[in-house]
Amino acid sequence: MVVIRLSRGGAKHRPFFNIVVADKRLRRDGRFIERIGFYNPTAKEGEEGLRIAQDRLTYWRGVGAQASPTVERLIKQAPPVAATSSAAA
Repeated sequence: MVVIRLSRGGAKHRPFFNIVVADKRLRRDGRFIERIGFYNPTAKEGEEGLRIAQDRLTYWRGVGAQASPTVERLIKQAPPVAATSSAAA
């Protein structure tokens, strides 16, 4: 099964997580299929703490990937993507 989960990086006591699409059987920080975003829980004011490529997230969910509970929570708190319209040009 394919899952969307966090992969830990960063230094000791300075966590940084990549949001990755991976095979469930592989290690948490091991090989993955695609990196679709990141989460920085220690982001300072004015820094970007969370970014998710919504188009890739939609694609992977469409082909059956399951998000982990933590990633589900992050998806809900992700900033909404402003809809760009070609008519506004």
